[in-house]
This record gives sequence, structure tokens and C-alpha cells, in this order.
Amino acid sequence: MNPADIAATGAAAAGLAPGAEITLWSMFWSAHVVVKIVMIGLLAASVWCWAIVINKVLLLRRTQKAMDQFEEVFWSGSSLDELYQTLSQRPTSGTASLFVAAMREWRRSLQSGAAASFMGLQARIEKVLDVSIAREVEKLESNLLVLATVASASPFIGLFGTVWGIMTSFRSIAASRNTSLAVVAPGIAEALFATAIGLFAAIPALIAYNKLQGDVAKKQARLEGFADEFSSILSRQIDQRAAHHDQAA
Repeated sequence: MNPADIAATGAAAAGLAPGAEITLWSMFWSAHVVVKIVMIGLLAASVWCWAIVINKVLLLRRTQKAMDQFEEVFWSGSSLDELYQTLSQRPTSGTASLFVAAMREWRRSLQSGAAASFMGLQARIEKVLDVSIAREVEKLESNLLVLATVASASPFIGLFGTVWGIMTSFRSIAASRNTSLAVVAPGIAEALFATAIGLFAAIPALIAYNKLQGDVAKKQARLEGFADEFSSILSRQIDQRAAHHDQAA
């Protein structure tokens, strides 16, 4: 059998017309149904990851802008009560959420007017700040686990498609009784295509996960820093009010 006949036999085994060019599209359509499912699943996971990445990038930018604007107003020396009245009437995020939660607890304790309320107020405010930080970080970290899962699992899923495609190629060899490379090359190409799609989904997901996780860690550190500073401010006011209460008593 001459090389042209061998090539024609290989193309026929792969479901291609003789002389047809092997493209990515043709490799997909001629692949085994299991390999097709693997490819479609990996492509869907890649699209999902990109949607998460875009959403997180926009969310982090909005959070950064909101934190900058709030802290500029907060450290400008404006009244805490006036700032609380303004922010409590609309949804808040970032450091503004911490401020509103702590001020709400502060005002509740002042309304009670009891001396005992000042004794545990500092601990209650710190607890409220910790809970608020956890909630804000949870918002920022939501769906990041999907990126980590896709980054770690996609290469193995692609490898499964590759192994299945190579098994199909060997079955083609057994059926055609022809060990020529032209017979197995299309099937092997389809199999390797599944691995390529797996890496296509995994690599951007891994890079994006590391980058976004680092950005979230920076935001968390900033939230914790503001919580410590604001807690110190309220602590001084608690001490002053407690001292005035003792003098009045």
C-alpha cells in the first residue's frame, strides 16, 4: 500500500474525507462521544470561570472605590453621628459596613443608659466588627473555590478524554489491522485536543484564583486595620463616658 492509500485509510478511520484538512472543528466532530462530552464540559467550565473572574474584578474595583471614598470622609473629621445617619439609610460595603455595624451597637448601648452596658461594650463592638469583617470577606471570596476546583480538576478531566481517545485509536488499529501512523494520528490528535482544552481551562483559572485571592487578602487586611483603629476611637469614648457616669453618680 502506497503512502496515499495509507493516508486515505487513516482519514476514513477518523471519519474524515480523503484529503480533508484536520482542523480543530473537524477533530471535535470526529471525536468519540465521551471525548466530546469532556471537551464540552471543559469549555463550559472555562466560560464559567471567566464569568466569575470578570464579576470579581468588577466587585473588587467597586469595593476599593467605596472604601477609598468612605475613609476619605471618615478621616476628614466629620461627626460620627452624622456620618452614621447618612450611611445607615443606604446599603454599604467594605469599611462603611464595619462603621455602621459598630455605631449601631454603640448607639444601642447608649440608649440603655446603664453603667453595666459600658463594661461589656468594648467586647461587643469588637465582636460586631469581627462578624462584619467575616461577612465582607465572604462576599469577596464567594465562587473563588470554583476557580480553584477547575484549575486542579481540568487537567485530569482532559487527561481522561485523552486516554479514552487513545483507546479508541488502538481499537481502530485492531479493526483495520493497519499499524500505520496515518491510521492512528487523527485519533491521537483528537485525544490530545482534549488535554489542550483542559489546560486552556485550568491555566487561566489558576492564575486568576491566585491573583483574586491575593486581592481579597489585601482587602481583608485593610478591613482589619480600620476595625482596630475605629475600635480604639470608640474605646476612648467609652472610657470618657464611663468616667463622666461615675462622677455623676
